[in-house]
Amino acid sequence: MADGNGWSVKLSGVPETLLWNLFMRAYEARRPRPVLEDPKAVELVDRIDYPFEETFGAPSPLRAQGQALRVRTFDDAVRAFLGEHPDGTVVTLAEGLETQYWRVDNGRARWLCVELPETAEVRRALLPDEERRRTLAQSALDLSWRDEVDPARGVLITAQGLLMYLRPAEVKELIAGCAERFRGGALVFDAVPRWFSARTMRGEMRTAHGYRVPPMPWGMNAGELDKVRTAHPAINEVRELPPPRGRGLYYGALTPLLRRLPAVRNVRPTMTAIARFD
Repeated sequence: MADGNGWSVKLSGVPETLLWNLFMRAYEARRPRPVLEDPKAVELVDRIDYPFEETFGAPSPLRAQGQALRVRTFDDAVRAFLGEHPDGTVVTLAEGLETQYWRVDNGRARWLCVELPETAEVRRALLPDEERRRTLAQSALDLSWRDEVDPARGVLITAQGLLMYLRPAEVKELIAGCAERFRGGALVFDAVPRWFSARTMRGEMRTAHGYRVPPMPWGMNAGELDKVRTAHPAINEVRELPPPRGRGLYYGALTPLLRRLPAVRNVRPTMTAIARFD
């Protein structure tokens, strides 16, 4: 709700992570040479009455840039899809306060955001629905959201920061449900490695300020990516999407190298991939 200082947002657990993601994007967008232009994220952080820094701690420039580069990887995949299907539909599963629409929309595509009711309420209040963009209040695991999508002009589904919070059986069911209904479409998703998942399950992943990362039951190493194809026979390709190069030594030189070295590629905290449906 709105008050004299801005729009008050009260979330906890996994839904609260949407505020952390927004905070990181806005921090990077304010930098002199940002790797992600995101004025809408800056606007939202300025509008929301929430103790960002008190909750999550002061942003780490390295972590914020990494988050922004991951987001750009999703943006690039959506842009490529819209280049081939300008009148297609982009389905975003649990994107929270992601502002991708304002960064990559082509003025023609349809957008459907599937959100849990509590986060859908926040999103609709801060980012009201429009003619081509609307929010559906239900769990992504309730596959009836598929009935709201017209696949005739192409479909791309994104699951950014979602699958790791689901149980392995739920991840498989969701991916299979997408593959079954949207032949010729694709799913872009991210994953954390098994070591990272295990540490969150033990409650060991915390920011320097003490914020504890919620448990992530599903983890997958980069070398296991092809296992996604076993979720459904219609999945005919699964491949990693490399992030763009960033600033500095780590994101400008070391990160691209780590991705190519089998011995250390699973050390990376996240990876982004695309699964295509035959």
